[in-house]
Amino acid sequence: MVSDEELLQRYPAISDLARLAKRRMPHFAWEFLDSGTGEDVSKARNRSRFDAVTLTPRFMQGEFAPELSTELFGSEYSAPFGIAPVGMNSLAWPGTDRILARTAARHRIPYSMSTAANETIENLGKLADGMGWFQLYPPRNPNMRVDLLARAREAGFTTLLVTVDVPVISRRERQMRAGVGGGFRLSPSMVWQCMTRPQWSMATVSEGKPRLPSLERYSPTDDLQTFLAFVGEELNGTFDWSYVDSIRNEWDGPMVLKGIMSAADAQEAVRRGVDGIMVSNHGGRQLDGAPASIEVLPEIAGAVGGQARIILDSGVRGGMDIARSLALGADFVMLGRAFMFGAAALGERGGEHTARLLRTDLSNVMSNLGCRDVASLRDRVASAG
Repeated sequence: MVSDEELLQRYPAISDLARLAKRRMPHFAWEFLDSGTGEDVSKARNRSRFDAVTLTPRFMQGEFAPELSTELFGSEYSAPFGIAPVGMNSLAWPGTDRILARTAARHRIPYSMSTAANETIENLGKLADGMGWFQLYPPRNPNMRVDLLARAREAGFTTLLVTVDVPVISRRERQMRAGVGGGFRLSPSMVWQCMTRPQWSMATVSEGKPRLPSLERYSPTDDLQTFLAFVGEELNGTFDWSYVDSIRNEWDGPMVLKGIMSAADAQEAVRRGVDGIMVSNHGGRQLDGAPASIEVLPEIAGAVGGQARIILDSGVRGGMDIARSLALGADFVMLGRAFMFGAAALGERGGEHTARLLRTDLSNVMSNLGCRDVASLRDRVASAG
């Protein structure tokens, strides 16, 4: 078996994992994972705005090993980054939810389970071993919401991420062209794509067709298309500030609003008792004209003024981007596609490799900047682009 060090030599960057993942996945599955919305301008903007941020190194610091451990919401994590929620991630590679939950437990970093995960709340909470965060797409039915939160709490999830930036699902034209927009039905073209990706197909057959088992108990029917329509109707379009108040009253742990892109919304969230603000444009998947998350991060961090913890999401592809985010005001960073690329590229070893790659990369960046710990990154910004 290839050693961990050999894997780092073969695939030293997230971009290497992305290229391998694309070769191993059917086209429609790749489009589901990689696409943004519209012309993918917002997704590309995430990248270009990160690239525009420069940091100033300070030398003559002597010999040191950067300290990556980070405290957040009363928990100690081994690094200032974690795994962002991604729904239906078995399309990338079967069993990805379990792979990433185990990765989080071993590396002591957060794993965020999506409401639309392909595994149960109860099983993933156990696998994450105290490192689990639960992401909620706010349902219309308050009884369903209360039950989901109770199950997450009972399963050991410590932190609640409430996604606020999906009033409606965006059109995601690349997915529509690939056949995965709306109801999921296998076309002859998709069947052929599966045949040309035998490893993915055999793993999928072994795992079984992707399901949303945590939501099935709430559905009025077992029919797949009716169930998907129920999920689409139940989890969209109802969110407002009174809903934030309801969740705040029902969840007694740390609560983060995911998808905040304006300082005014961040300040209102703090007034409502929210513990964290996740600055995110949903990976460029919701509004093609939205700014990059890294663009609005400094303003939001300044407006919050330390009254809530700031988490950056969207477009992060390595240790350099993590360092840039922390330098511009984030307390923590979450990565979605990066970990998905790892799982799709390397299967069971993909989560481990991605976490190790990011730790190695961030440590190297901090050493070259002369930063002994995460906090010292704050005085390294040369230009925010």
